[in-house]
Amino acid sequence: MPSVRRAQSAANAVNDRPLHHHQGLPYLNPGRQHSSDSSAPPYSLFASRAKPQHHSNPWKRHLFRLLIFFLLGFLFGLYPFPELDDLPFFSPTISSISMINLPRHDLVALLPSGRQEIEIQPSEGRTHATDELTDPSRSGKLLIVVTPTYNRASQGYYLNRLGQTLRLVPPPLLWIVVEMHVASAETSQILVDAGVMCRHLVCNKNTTNVKDRGVHQRNTALEHIQKHRLDGIVYFADDDNIYSLELFEQLRKIRRFGVWPVAMLSQSKNKAILEGPVCNGSQVIGWHTNEKSKRLRRFHVDMSGFAFNSTIIWDPRIWHRPNSDAIRQLDSVKEGFQETTFIEQIVEDESQMEGLPKGCSTIMNWHLHIESRNLVYPKGWQVPKDLDAIVHSNVRLSQGKHLT
Repeated sequence: MPSVRRAQSAANAVNDRPLHHHQGLPYLNPGRQHSSDSSAPPYSLFASRAKPQHHSNPWKRHLFRLLIFFLLGFLFGLYPFPELDDLPFFSPTISSISMINLPRHDLVALLPSGRQEIEIQPSEGRTHATDELTDPSRSGKLLIVVTPTYNRASQGYYLNRLGQTLRLVPPPLLWIVVEMHVASAETSQILVDAGVMCRHLVCNKNTTNVKDRGVHQRNTALEHIQKHRLDGIVYFADDDNIYSLELFEQLRKIRRFGVWPVAMLSQSKNKAILEGPVCNGSQVIGWHTNEKSKRLRRFHVDMSGFAFNSTIIWDPRIWHRPNSDAIRQLDSVKEGFQETTFIEQIVEDESQMEGLPKGCSTIMNWHLHIESRNLVYPKGWQVPKDLDAIVHSNVRLSQGKHLT
């Protein structure tokens, strides 16, 4: 009996060796079947998972990687990366004299932030447009004159007339002209010849359901002012109005919001209408209005009869505005109510307005509506040949000879 016990103990010692010294043996015997019995070694499960897979398809792995890279590229495309002109190392203005054929040598064209914004300024010893806009040595505030324009027979006449008026205004002054869909070469040429610093913008709004194109053009200018944080007095000057130089002198006195009366012709063009504030000094105490259809408006002001500080648009904390919503004109309101709905976003009541000039007793601009609605371009600006002339034979020349 003692000998049998020794033999069994020796056998157990031999069987226990692989557990402690040769744990890799199960990998050498792939044909061994491991049962779920509790007597199975604990490493049998891991050994079965480590078996090489010879039946996997390589094209599935490549297709999976392609799908992963496609999803990453799609997500990067949706990420709102900053524009080049917003980066600190990118200059806000790029000289483009070589790209623009300027007919005059005293003007410099600048392309500050893309193909849809062209800035034109008089050179006259100045090297940078932004220096003039922010130079504290300049007398008075910067005037930001916004003019929406569109293609029509009298467009060139109106823009030239307004440009010559602005040329007489002491700097600093920035004239922002906005067109629909494309910046025409004819308008750019007029701005170059005007001799004032300009920015030619383009409104890309779809005009299918647009009631008033001027609303969206002015909003394009407001977005430009907010984006570049231009500090000055914003004034909406339509190209068909008439302005006096005294108006631009009064604009530089505005602290927050200025308003003044505007003279205009009625639709029948047989009488004049005065629209604007009634003032006691510089305090607004009432309104002039002669149109019954507009008596429901909160503020009776023409679009060219008010101006405001541009910081109201891009820095609401200075003026303690209750919200930071973008201030824009609305195209969804009834015709004639664009002015009052826009002003209601800037001021709360008349106490925050400044009447100009003192007493509001001077007419500084006129809205005449003298253009015919049926005026169209002629079929040709040049006659291909001379017109036939009929002269009677009894007409004598100074030398006494008869015409035949």
